[in-house]
Amino acid sequence: MNNIVPHCRELEVVEDFYDANECNSLFQRLMLEQNWPDNRYTVAGRQFILPRLQTWHADAGIHYSYSNNLLETRPWSPLLSDIRLKVEQFLNVSFNSVLVNLYRNGEDYVGWHSDNESELGEQPFIASLTLGVERPFCFRHKETAETGHIPLRQGTLVLMQPNFQHHWLHSVPMDKTVTQARINLTFRKVFPLNSR
Repeated sequence: MNNIVPHCRELEVVEDFYDANECNSLFQRLMLEQNWPDNRYTVAGRQFILPRLQTWHADAGIHYSYSNNLLETRPWSPLLSDIRLKVEQFLNVSFNSVLVNLYRNGEDYVGWHSDNESELGEQPFIASLTLGVERPFCFRHKETAETGHIPLRQGTLVLMQPNFQHHWLHSVPMDKTVTQARINLTFRKVFPLNSR
C-alpha cells in the first residue's frame, strides 16, 4: 500500500516492496554482478570524484547526462530486467532506464539536486528502490525552504511524482557513522532529445 508523505504530497512510499530475504539476495547479487566503474568524472574540463559508485542501464538508443556529464550506457542485465518488470507491473508504468548507485558507506552521498534534465521530459516520474543499510532521503522546497526527510529502509520503493522535481530538491547526506553499504536503483523514462 502506498503512503503519501504528509508534508510533501508529491512523494509516495511503498514499504516492503521486496521482503527481507529477497532484499538480501538482490543486494548481494548486485554487489557482485555490477562491475562497478571508477568514480571519476569530468565537468567543464575539470575532473571530479563522484562520492558514490554508479552504473547506467538503458534500452538501445537511450542516452542520459547530468551536470553535462554523459553517462556510459550499459545494457540491462537479467537481474535488472527482472526488477524493472516487477516495478513496472506494480505501477503500470514503463521505464526505459535505471541508474544504479552504490553508497559504500556513510561517506558516500548525493548532494541537493532535482532530477530535471531535459531528457526526462517536462513531467518526470521516477521510482526509486533501496537495498542495504537505511539512509535518510531529505527534501527541501525550492521556494519556501521547508524541509523534511523519510527513512529509506531496505525494500522501500519511493515514487517521485512529476511535480516533485519542479518544487523540491532532494539529497542523501553524508553520515560518517554509517559503516554499511546501500544500493539505490532509480527507474526513469528518458526521451531522446531529437524526438520532442
